[in-house]
Amino acid sequence: QLQLVESGGGLVQPGGSLSLSCAASGFNFENYVIGWFRQAPGRGREGLFCISGTGSYRTYEASVKGRFTPSRDNTKQTVTLQMNSLKSDDTAVYYCSARDGRFYCPDHDWEWHSWGQGTPVTVSS
Repeated sequence: QLQLVESGGGLVQPGGSLSLSCAASGFNFENYVIGWFRQAPGRGREGLFCISGTGSYRTYEASVKGRFTPSRDNTKQTVTLQMNSLKSDDTAVYYCSARDGRFYCPDHDWEWHSWGQGTPVTVSS
């Protein structure tokens, strides 16, 4: 069965960096797009990126552009989110999600099929 497991979250100071991973199993990984999302305390979930089966990506959230970079390794069935220049506003639980369709990046949350359990990121001094 499809499984997604996020890791790499933690406490980091403002201006610091963190790398999150999403390990996938149980499905034909390269034929799925993978999304990165986050949910800050008291706020709704927001989409950050959608990474196609070949590694190209679509940015959903303008505030992370130039600071966060997603990537994927189809041989290892993992997706990474490199986060640099972190701000307190980046504090959230970060999730990855999967949807079948190698190049289809959804416009709506409800189009994503499966979710990981999330990994918390706290940006604070």
